Amino acid sequence: MSELLRLMNDPELRQWLEKRQAAEQQPTAATATLIESGEARARARYQALRAAIPNVPVQLADAARRVREQARNSGFAPAFVMLTILVCIGLAGEWFFKKTVLKARFQNPLVAHTIGEFGPWIAFTLVSSGIFLAIDWPPLLHVVILFYLLAFIAARLVFACCKLSRDAGALSPFGYHRACLFIAVLAFAGATTSLTKPLSIDGDVGTVISHGFSILLLLIVFEAVWRRPGDATASRQLALVNTLYSVYAIGLWLLWVTNFLGLFWLGVYAVILPGLLSAVGRTAEAFAKGRWPSDNKNSARMVLAVRGARALVIAAAVGWITVIWHYDPNILARENPAIDAAVRGALKSVVILILADLCWQLSKAFIDERLSVADSDASSPSAEAARAGRLRTLLPIFRNALAAIVIAAAVLTVLSEMGVQIGPLIAGAGIFGVAIGFGSQTLVKDIVSGIFYLMDDAFRVGEYIQSGSYKGTVESFSLRSVRLRHHRGPVFTVPFGELGAVQNMSRDWAIDKFMLRVPFNTDVAKAKKIAKQIGEQLKEDPEIGPQILETLKMKGVEQIGDFGIELSFAFTVLPGRQTYIRRRAYTMIRDAFMENGIEFAQPTVQVGGEEKSDTAAAALTMHKKRTAEQLAQSPAPPT
Repeated sequence: MSELLRLMNDPELRQWLEKRQAAEQQPTAATATLIESGEARARARYQALRAAIPNVPVQLADAARRVREQARNSGFAPAFVMLTILVCIGLAGEWFFKKTVLKARFQNPLVAHTIGEFGPWIAFTLVSSGIFLAIDWPPLLHVVILFYLLAFIAARLVFACCKLSRDAGALSPFGYHRACLFIAVLAFAGATTSLTKPLSIDGDVGTVISHGFSILLLLIVFEAVWRRPGDATASRQLALVNTLYSVYAIGLWLLWVTNFLGLFWLGVYAVILPGLLSAVGRTAEAFAKGRWPSDNKNSARMVLAVRGARALVIAAAVGWITVIWHYDPNILARENPAIDAAVRGALKSVVILILADLCWQLSKAFIDERLSVADSDASSPSAEAARAGRLRTLLPIFRNALAAIVIAAAVLTVLSEMGVQIGPLIAGAGIFGVAIGFGSQTLVKDIVSGIFYLMDDAFRVGEYIQSGSYKGTVESFSLRSVRLRHHRGPVFTVPFGELGAVQNMSRDWAIDKFMLRVPFNTDVAKAKKIAKQIGEQLKEDPEIGPQILETLKMKGVEQIGDFGIELSFAFTVLPGRQTYIRRRAYTMIRDAFMENGIEFAQPTVQVGGEEKSDTAAAALTMHKKRTAEQLAQSPAPPT
């Protein structure tokens, strides 16, 4: 106890405890100061905006007066009149474009609407912009007409896109009208609020104007949410969902008002981006289907159109959020370089993953398209069928290897953008690969053997092969094994290293030989003539005739057996059809031989009947004679 008291009275220990206590209280004080300063700034901002509300009409009227006076002094009409004249001239150029240039007729209504909508829009933009650039405007009138003309052009472009989505079925009529209303108000609000600084309107007044337009846009969102079509039988669930949407919209509005633009746009993306991607994908699919009617949904061009359109939308969204994140004054990530680097890396990673997905989907669609063509060419002549079989063998392996390469490259690039040092990962992967090579010799043997089997074109998918005790139709490959389907159903998965010599029974042609046994007295010339007639009938058969390369022929007497002669027959057909054609030949030969009195030899055993009876009778006579002689020589029995 005395030692503890002595330590407590030590000046150095007391000074260390005081510093420790001050350090523990400092974060709390700093937090309290930060909260108080934030509350003070918010209160001052609110009071400034409330004080600026009465000045809104005065400053707007003053700005309009200055623009009007400058226009009058320069010999121009008011801004509204000049803007109307420019729009009318642009519409006249659009009408002229429709009447003179746009004469083509398209079968697909979506393609016709696309060209008919964007072509006149381009004409309107070029004509109105050309007239605007050709006139020397007064400074204030110039900026007013420029901003409102750009807003009008941008709004019309978005209207055309929405109409295109509606015609493609990706946007309902209700959604189309509400989207057009929202875009129109947004374009007018953007042009008006952007003019506050060039027209020397006070910053607080401009903020009040932008907040007023934001409230109007929020009301449009409320109206669209609560009036959207829904199931009347589920009114309570629908009301709950609408309430959640409304609360979410209010939260986004508060983020925008408080100038947290990065979080605001992330919240907007969370709601808008899924539906927008779906609409863009369906619109692009409908457009591509009209442009290439013969293509299926998984063709390379369709995948490029749909996935490419979605990738452009996501890339544009990422680019915009990057710009907003860079200029957002309330980004806390700037205070921490690690967080800032992680955010930038995440945004870049999104673009990398989009490109990787697009490359993979395009490659996969192209390979699948080639596989479908190869499947359709499998019944073609032998050269085309061989080429198709080789493609069906190699393309799945190439597709799997490409998937591994794309995934590895994308993952490593994303890790690099996130600040991870990928050099050690690559070195470790190399060492790991060497370790696998030494430790898994059987695996390496299987993979290397498979590579050489494929290089030698030993077998292909769909061919029937036999190797040792394994035989069956080749169904698929992996990096180390081949999958064989036996003709009775079982599946063999055989490593390439265990195949050895491969007997391929599905290449080029197949010769089938068989022998039939007939009696010794058979007319061989007649049998050969019958076989020739049967061969001609098989060749003329529309079903099996194209599969016969050399028709059925009788080669002659193969050998003479114990109970007949053996006749040899042979024919040459496409691989895999010999069993079916041999069965047909058996049936036709049997019927023809029966009609011409030719029988098939059968094994018989002949036993002689009369010779056996005479021998038995002689033996019986001799036996009786010996018995009589023995009785005569024997003494008489005693009486």
